[in-house]
Amino acid sequence: MDSLINDLHPQDRPKEKLARLSPEALSDKELLALILGKGHATDKTMGQAEKILSSFPAGLKSLSFETLRRVKGLGANGAATLAAAYELAKRDNSKDYRPVLDSPSRVMEQIPVEVRNGRKEHFVAMYLNARSQLIKYETVSIGTLSASLVHPREVFGPGIAHSAAALVVAHNHPSGDTHPSAEDRDATRRLTRSGELLGIPLLDHLIVSDRSVFSFKESGLL
Repeated sequence: MDSLINDLHPQDRPKEKLARLSPEALSDKELLALILGKGHATDKTMGQAEKILSSFPAGLKSLSFETLRRVKGLGANGAATLAAAYELAKRDNSKDYRPVLDSPSRVMEQIPVEVRNGRKEHFVAMYLNARSQLIKYETVSIGTLSASLVHPREVFGPGIAHSAAALVVAHNHPSGDTHPSAEDRDATRRLTRSGELLGIPLLDHLIVSDRSVFSFKESGLL
């Protein structure tokens, strides 16, 4: 067994170590001891954790409640706590937290402040899956104060590489005026045609600034 809990420096005790670093920094034994001790690891729970883990080298998460309940040192309460912890972790891992970009406001949430407030034009692309979830964010180009050069090759290359189902692009106007220029309209038409050919449709093109946003889709231009 490791050194007694009381002999450890306070920062190295499981509870304090978790708070100071993160749960990932703890060993399986330390995590299990915290569960058995209801958040406070002791010499007893550390010893129990070591014995339990050595009895099941393949792991505990696949064990049923009844099997866990019969493990010496766990009992019904410990088994219920452990089974609940594993189930909660399993459910959390099954959730998909990737943002859904189905409106200009949600797209805006993904555009960094330094892009919206940039003194040079930043052209960014957001690649989506079939459920409109963001799978890749890419800065395509950073241009001059007055223009950003965009080629379909640079825009759609990452989309092809990541098997994107659709695409949203955005760029900022350092002047603060988000009205689309003739060049913006032409670039949008070219990207739309390229997307149709490649099977990665352009869903929207946003022009942003620190105080406003223009959506080609909402304005009926896409």
